[in-house]
Amino acid sequence: MSARLFAALLVTVFFALPASAAQCGGNFNSFMAQMTRDAQAQGISQAVIGQAFPGLTPDQNVLAFDRRQKGMFHSKSFEEYARTRVIPARINRAKKLMGTHAALLARIERQFGVPKELIMAIWTMETDNGTGDMGKLPVVRTLASLAWDCRRTDLFQGELIAALKIVQRGDLPLRDLIGAYAGEIGQTQFLPSSYIKYGVDFDGNGHVDLRHSVPDVLASTANLLKTNGWRAGQPYGEGTANFDAMREWNHSEVYRKTLVLFAEQLQR
Repeated sequence: MSARLFAALLVTVFFALPASAAQCGGNFNSFMAQMTRDAQAQGISQAVIGQAFPGLTPDQNVLAFDRRQKGMFHSKSFEEYARTRVIPARINRAKKLMGTHAALLARIERQFGVPKELIMAIWTMETDNGTGDMGKLPVVRTLASLAWDCRRTDLFQGELIAALKIVQRGDLPLRDLIGAYAGEIGQTQFLPSSYIKYGVDFDGNGHVDLRHSVPDVLASTANLLKTNGWRAGQPYGEGTANFDAMREWNHSEVYRKTLVLFAEQLQR
């Protein structure tokens, strides 16, 4: 399970839904017809809609998984959770990658003010630096299923429109819009709305690619924190302003404390 799935269920929708938001539940094809109209009203081209929507059906596995979730951190203490995440193999790999990407990390830290150790901790915790599970599900179908379901329809209708905007901007082709069970995308698992809001083209190729481009991944991660009040040069342990700024990354204190512990290990 994505480490940000719990946070995904709590984040604010960044894209306002039209007054005639699609009616959840009921006939799925009718729902998607209304989503088509809403997408067009928000500037999505017919070409993108024509690629993304035809033939979609609800993914019952996604819906079943969603209904099983009770918050991945609720049943574990910080010590229990950190013991399984902050482990020597991960720390050693992260330290090696800090050397490999030293110049990139220094540039990101200068521009965004976020310490390289914390950026590396996030990248490692989320997907083992892009080597682990980034999700294997078609994001559009996942989000359409969750939007059709009535549990959090407003949230996921907004995320569905945002996913189409990623394709329309040319950041990722539809075939690469693959993610986890709440539609999280890429090496640090951004929801589509976060992808649009915080994504940075740091490799300068004209696109924000959070699946394949390490510069884009790490700079976008730092930009999310900076945009949400990160204070450069200040501590970020529990009880600090920066620890609070990390809530946009993940609402769970257990998860954020684990990130801090991981970053501290990388400083040694």
